[in-house]
Order: sequence, then structure tokens, then C-alpha cells
Amino acid sequence: MFSSREEARGPGASSGLVSVVRLPQSWFILCASRELGRKPLARMLQGQPLVLFRTEGGKPAALVDRCPHRNVPLSMGRVVGGQLQCGYHGWRFDASGQCRAIPGLLGEPGAKSRCASWHATREQDGFVWVYSTPGVEPTHEPYRFPLLDAQGYSTVRRVLRAKGSLHSTLENTLDVPHTAFLHGGLFRTEKKRNEIEVVVRRGADRVEAEYIGEPRPEGLVGKLLAPGGGVVQHFDRFLLPSLAQVEYRIGNDSHLLVTSAMTPVDDWDTWVYAVVTFRMPLPHWLVKPFLTPVALHIFKQDARVLARQTETIRRFGSETFASTEVDVLGPPILRLLRQAEREKVPSSAEVQETRLKMQV
Repeated sequence: MFSSREEARGPGASSGLVSVVRLPQSWFILCASRELGRKPLARMLQGQPLVLFRTEGGKPAALVDRCPHRNVPLSMGRVVGGQLQCGYHGWRFDASGQCRAIPGLLGEPGAKSRCASWHATREQDGFVWVYSTPGVEPTHEPYRFPLLDAQGYSTVRRVLRAKGSLHSTLENTLDVPHTAFLHGGLFRTEKKRNEIEVVVRRGADRVEAEYIGEPRPEGLVGKLLAPGGGVVQHFDRFLLPSLAQVEYRIGNDSHLLVTSAMTPVDDWDTWVYAVVTFRMPLPHWLVKPFLTPVALHIFKQDARVLARQTETIRRFGSETFASTEVDVLGPPILRLLRQAEREKVPSSAEVQETRLKMQV
């Protein structure tokens, strides 16, 4: 675990903002497939303005949202024949950023200085993913959401927004100790607490916490998961570059898997693409109308805290972290993010395991 002193002196930290990272060579969701139609779509990724559009064959493409001619946003234009046409002078660009047409020019349009920067894209699982490093073909593919087509499971998707850094939003999603206080009565309660064992496993691109011996939470969500009670199998996971996964199993009938793919719009603004897949003993048509509003209410509580946290950091101009052993995932998530920012690949794929006790 990092101590607060080790966290504050972390590599790459500048101006006291120790948790702010910019991740190269990483896939991030920029929109749902249904959002990208005939018109160009403006998006931001790690502070970089991008524009998405579909080619003539319907495949998504991503360019830096600036025309190399006169710096006008390409998102102000339109799609013509599968190419993106600037709304100012009509220059047209293909999916690779190559300039294909300049109205009035008799010569060839495709000089290097006239081309736009491009980013690789993929469309899968109902989302459009964009590679964060421009002008290169990726060596790996985006994450695939599990259980989408599994028999007996239902899926709910939501897009949410948090005014917090990527790290703080990830940690908040996977942080157990705050749930009894910020979400008291909805999941856990402050009054009734149980001592459990936590196993933390750290790998080259992920960290996982397994909570052992936890009774079914007393809150509303726990009662939906297992009306008859029982002992919970509970895992919280972080996977590089920006995936938070919460998994609950109670008995053989209840299984809840929440996978949140997070997209850093800029240093203090994060989009959360949440995919909730579940199997429960209650009829799913009955569960969905209750589960969705409760989950959204919980997220709104988290979003308010993250916004206030960001306001405080900006007011002081720095971040401080005083962590204890029950902050099981925040510090290792930060370490993995920093390694990814430096493009540092761990030399060993060995999984390290530690155990501790805590109350929930």
C-alpha cells in the first residue's frame, strides 16, 4: 500500500495534482453507437477535441476537431459521401485524415500539411471506442463486456457524468467504506457492521479486492439481490485503462455484475458508461423499474461528493491523500494509472496477494 507521503511524491505529479493522468495507447468509449448517425459528433478525450463521423460503409471514424486550413471545428461541417466536409471552405477529409477535396483547387489536394490528425476507432457491444494515441494502429483491442448474451441475464445501460478526475471516479466506484455513510439505508447501514476478511490481488494491469464472509447487505439493493438473505460473494476490480467492475453473487440465483467504462473528458470531468448485467430470483421485468432509479440515486449522491471534492482540490491547488489499510483499491489504482501514463510495462506478471480485516 502507498502511504500518504508516498502518494504525494508519486512520479509524474506536478503542481500538487498527484492523481491527474493522461493515458496513451488506451481505448475509451466516446459515444453509444446509436448516438453517431448522419451528422458529425463533437467529443472530448483527455482534453483533446475530437469529431466522430461515419464513413460511406457506416464505420465510425475520429479526427482531431480542427480543420488544418483555418482552425475551424470540423464538427461544424457535414458528412458528404462518407467524408467529413469542413463547413467553412468545404475541404473534405476521409477516415485517415487525408484531405480528399479542396473546392477551387486544380491540383492534388492531399499534401501532408493539409491532412487532419486521426485516431483509430472500433465499434463493438453498442459503443464507439477511440484510441487515445493519434495516428497509429493499435496493437490490442477494446474491452468486451461480459454476459451480454448470457442466457437468463438482463442488461441495463446508462451514461453518467462525474465532475471528478479519472482516478477519483474509479476509486469512488470501488470504495466500500463510504457506502454505509453516503448511501446509508440503500445498500449498507452505519449502525449494523460486520467484520470480514479482504483479499487484495494485484497484477500487471489490474487489482481486485475479494470480500469474504459478508452477510447480505441490509439496504434496499441487498434485499432486491437476495430476498431470502445469505452470504455474499463480493469482488471489486479495476482493469487498465479505466474499467471499474463490481460483482455480487448470493447463492445460485442472484448474480449482479456492474462494469463501468470511464472516459476522461479532461482532468476533472469523467463520463461513465455503465453496463449492469444481472440474474435474480425475482422476475426481471419487476426488478428493472426499481433497480434503475435506486442505482441512479446512488450515483447522484456519488457525483455530488466528487464535485465537492474537485472544488476543494481546485480551491487549495493541490491534493492530499492520507490512506489507511481499508482504502484497499485507491492507492494501487493510482499506481497502475501512473505506470500506464509512463507506458511502463511491469517486468513480472506475478499476482501479489495480501489479506486484511475490516468492518462493513
